[in-house]
Amino acid sequence: MDPASQDINLNSPNKGLDVDHSDNLSDGHVEGAVRNAANPLPPGLTEEEAEELRTELTKVEEEINTLRQVLSAKERHAIELKRKLGLSPLNELKQNLTKSWQDVQTSNAYKKTQETLSQAGQKTSAALTTVGSAISKKLGDMRNSATFKSFEDKMGNLKVSTPAQYKVVGPRGNEDSVGSPTDTTPTQENPPF
Repeated sequence: MDPASQDINLNSPNKGLDVDHSDNLSDGHVEGAVRNAANPLPPGLTEEEAEELRTELTKVEEEINTLRQVLSAKERHAIELKRKLGLSPLNELKQNLTKSWQDVQTSNAYKKTQETLSQAGQKTSAALTTVGSAISKKLGDMRNSATFKSFEDKMGNLKVSTPAQYKVVGPRGNEDSVGSPTDTTPTQENPPF
């Protein structure tokens, strides 16, 4: 058996058999498809039926191209009309977003979500108020405790510095000149504590 005459398509029913490809090697060109051994007729399809299908395919492809051209012309015309009306793509986007937002706000899901969040906010506010009250009460109780009173008494006994204990020093160290408030520094004679 001559290897050149063998069908190398592994799915072919003629696999490994001598096949005469001479009648299939004619270069019949139909819309980019070449009829040859690599593109045989499907089983049960005659040459006449295949030719009819190819003709119909060509017509359908031509119609598709025509429709694409018509659609393109219509899109250009629509763009020109919008330009004349002053409708820019940005304005259209704004209008679409506004309409979409209005649609969302009127939807039942949005209303339910808004109600749920409002209730959650109210409950959170109530919880924080309760926590604040509890902390305030605890701090009040602490302030009235003996430990805090003792601490308060000890703090009250510390010497508190008064503004009279500070000297105003001028920019060159001249004690008589008065500088800006940022130039004032406390003297170390009477430290705050």
